[in-house]
Amino acid sequence: MNHLPELAPPPTPQIRRALRLLAVLAACTLAGRTAPAAGRPNIVVILSDDMGFSDLGCYGGEIRTPNLDALAAGG
Repeated sequence: MNHLPELAPPPTPQIRRALRLLAVLAACTLAGRTAPAAGRPNIVVILSDDMGFSDLGCYGGEIRTPNLDALAAGG
């Protein structure tokens, strides 16, 4: 009286070959991936309304804008 489940038969040589091929293709696909390009520029959009040209500190205005001045100084 055996209460253990019956084991599946071992895979055939064709199935083994197909599994090996699948593993090799997956490895090749993952190995071919490259890191994203690091040379892409960073773009910052700053939107401000109701300001004159010389309101910012970097353009000689009276209002202190140290963060914007640092961005303008860095180019």
